[in-house]
Amino acid sequence: MNSATTYRSHTCNELRMDHVGQTVKLAGFMDNLREVSANLAFVVLRDFYGTTQIVVEDEAQMQLLKGLNKESTLCVTGTVRERASKNPKQETGDIEVVPETIEVLGRCQHNELPFPISRSREADESARLKYRYLDLRNAEVQKNIVLRSNVVAALRSAMTEKGFMEITTPILTASSPEGARDYLVPSRKHPGKFYALPQAPQQFKQLLMASGFDKYFQIAPCFRDEDARGDRSPGEFYQLDMEMAYAGQEDVFPVLEDVLPPIFAKFGTYNTASSAPFRRIPYLESMEKYGSDKPDLRIDLTVTDVTELLCDCGFGPFEGSTVKAVPVTNFTATRKQIDKLCADVEVQSGEKTYWFRLDENGEIVGGIAKFVQEKKDAVIAALNLTPNTFVGLTAGKLLTAQKTAGVLIKMLPALAPQHMDKERYEFCWIVDFPMYEIGEESGKLEFCHNPFSMPNGGLEILKKAAAGEVDPLSITAWQYDLVCNGVELSSGAVRNHDPEIMIEAFKMVGLGEEDVKAKFPAMYNAFTYGAPPHAGIAPGVDRMVMLLSAEDSIREVIPFPMNKNAQDLMMGAPDIVSQAQLDELSIAVVKNED
Repeated sequence: MNSATTYRSHTCNELRMDHVGQTVKLAGFMDNLREVSANLAFVVLRDFYGTTQIVVEDEAQMQLLKGLNKESTLCVTGTVRERASKNPKQETGDIEVVPETIEVLGRCQHNELPFPISRSREADESARLKYRYLDLRNAEVQKNIVLRSNVVAALRSAMTEKGFMEITTPILTASSPEGARDYLVPSRKHPGKFYALPQAPQQFKQLLMASGFDKYFQIAPCFRDEDARGDRSPGEFYQLDMEMAYAGQEDVFPVLEDVLPPIFAKFGTYNTASSAPFRRIPYLESMEKYGSDKPDLRIDLTVTDVTELLCDCGFGPFEGSTVKAVPVTNFTATRKQIDKLCADVEVQSGEKTYWFRLDENGEIVGGIAKFVQEKKDAVIAALNLTPNTFVGLTAGKLLTAQKTAGVLIKMLPALAPQHMDKERYEFCWIVDFPMYEIGEESGKLEFCHNPFSMPNGGLEILKKAAAGEVDPLSITAWQYDLVCNGVELSSGAVRNHDPEIMIEAFKMVGLGEEDVKAKFPAMYNAFTYGAPPHAGIAPGVDRMVMLLSAEDSIREVIPFPMNKNAQDLMMGAPDIVSQAQLDELSIAVVKNED
């Protein structure tokens, strides 16, 4: 690497014993100043690459430095010499630079920083986001952004080697019902009309397949007005978007199974990753066995249905409910720890968790033990219990009991670490998603995952459902998710490229042919000209880097993230705009009445 620029001949991590006696030029932030006497001080100069010790032995230079605050930027020209007292913890610890000249390039005007640069991760998140440019000076914070850059470069290289062509798609487009709220952009030239920022390049990549391109990809920005989570940043995110023509599920899977493991092996915090082919788990099986469609396969705990066994045990919450059990062997947690576990599960799931345990004498004790005593032998046999086994229980409607058990499973390793092989990457495919579901808010039939997916059974199964011969909720789709360590890394599908099937699929959710033509005019019309079968997927880059860096929050791997309330504290966005701007866009701001 040629590090020389106008302001430096070397970086602050470059000088070694071989450079002793040379005149060099360094530039960077004044990380620290330690004054020893009136004409002796030690300065640590820091740049992106590392640090170098500068030894000031000149009174005039001392006076210059004493008038500066930390984080001022300096240009130092001087001679490299061997250090008398070497620092083995510093890569440049064998040498130091004695300056001939010191030039102040940028003066820090603040006596006190919002937080110490080297300990910025300990600061309040609001302060970190407001002063993100200072937070990013911390090498520990920078390394995640460097990792992100390296991962994106590796993804691009791998996809190009596999014959995929990188094509960028529009950012200003039309609003599309894809499952989340759109960010809308008013049109100046067309008053009262709006563009939408794309939730994903879904329609465009399908149109590229209809246009005759064979293999497409891009590192695509996506925009969704969603609430934040630990693994989801509000506003925008990036994904490795890909699509293949004349392809199905069995063509898509090998691409990611070949591209991702080497990247996880090279850049991951953990050294072990699943090898191809990844395990495939049908959606219904995943919900039943793991209580989640995002199972963390590093955890060896599973769910057992005990509805028939315990629904009439006399415990009120179990009556008329589905009951699920999660047995945990070699469980040594205290009652206080168990109570906290149950409280934490309730906070996350909104549902209560119940429990009992089989003690070292083979007796059922604790929690709801008294309701289980009469069925002791049957319970022990059904769950294959051994002494010192804890049993967590959930109840409610089927999906509620399943999801609560899933939350319990993901929290249990904190008390039973022997049931989680943490330091590895475990991939799996979740397949055979339901095509439709009953919406929680609407109470009506809705698309479960992706409205552009091909139903399993094609046109025939949709017509049978329309005729009442088949339950729409039983229809599965050629949809699939890639999951890693309990995180949904990507969603994909074999696309519905047939206009007739598309119309029939949308009829099921109450949208007629004219609605389809109006909402998806380009895609519908393109398919009427003959479109190839195609399939694709889009792994999330932010989530991928989060997994690779072993960070708990996705904001740690995004250069300039928003906070949980979708605010950019550094730039002050969102913000009000001038009346002149609103007038130009023909927009009036109306306050909601409380």
